[in-house]
Amino acid sequence: MALTGFPGDETTAEVPATSDRTQARRALNYGVPPHTYIGTAGWSIPRAEQRRFPSGGTHLARYAQVFPAVEINSTFHRPHRASTFERWAASVPATFRFSIKVPRAITHDHRLVRTAPLLDPFLVDLAPLGKRLGCLLVQLPPSLAFDTRIARSFFTVLRKRFARGVALEPRHASWFGSRADRLMEEYKVARVAANPPRAEGDGKPGGWRGLAYFRLHGFPRVYYSSYEDDFLAALALEVKALAKRRIPTWCIFDNTTLGAATPNALTVMARLA
Repeated sequence: MALTGFPGDETTAEVPATSDRTQARRALNYGVPPHTYIGTAGWSIPRAEQRRFPSGGTHLARYAQVFPAVEINSTFHRPHRASTFERWAASVPATFRFSIKVPRAITHDHRLVRTAPLLDPFLVDLAPLGKRLGCLLVQLPPSLAFDTRIARSFFTVLRKRFARGVALEPRHASWFGSRADRLMEEYKVARVAANPPRAEGDGKPGGWRGLAYFRLHGFPRVYYSSYEDDFLAALALEVKALAKRRIPTWCIFDNTTLGAATPNALTVMARLA
């Protein structure tokens, strides 16, 4: 499947957006394997972790000197100006990558139906990120069941416009069967490995296996709890195994409410190094 990127981008889904040489520089800069994107949801730096980041500059600039990636969730709730993305891109190294959450108007209000008029301005606004835009995150409402016709239509519309990584986080059990997996494989859409899992198979990467995306929401208390060392050690081993196969892998901690995401992500990075 030959795909075009967002306007002005010729990247295809089959070809990584960065060269091996660039990936080698990333590994040197961040101490993680190539094709590996560790970070948190948002770039807030908890007070207890301030000493582990450089001083001076914006929070994003400081964050981006330690982590290779960040997930942006605010785009789910409201549109951002292109100038905002341009400013963000200028604040981070060339090897840094953003994962951007698709607006709820597409996933929750329209429920993946007739989304072209919403996707077009969204992707145009993202264009200033350039190659720093590494992935789109598509989080579905828990009530949205898998429907082959609707899913195929949405993936077709999306893939005509965007060729880079796409990670889908479904939250209805019907998305975790073989039919949904085959369709996601066809359109090169990875299914998020979520923790805590909400259905059988939810805790492991699914869909297209050319990309892996872990979202760690906190356990036992979602968004609040820090993860135990044993869990983080096992996660690091899984990420390292994917890195050895040169599979682009995202590992994003969303347990940010009490600041657990940052030390958890730093622990995984240290184990990968």
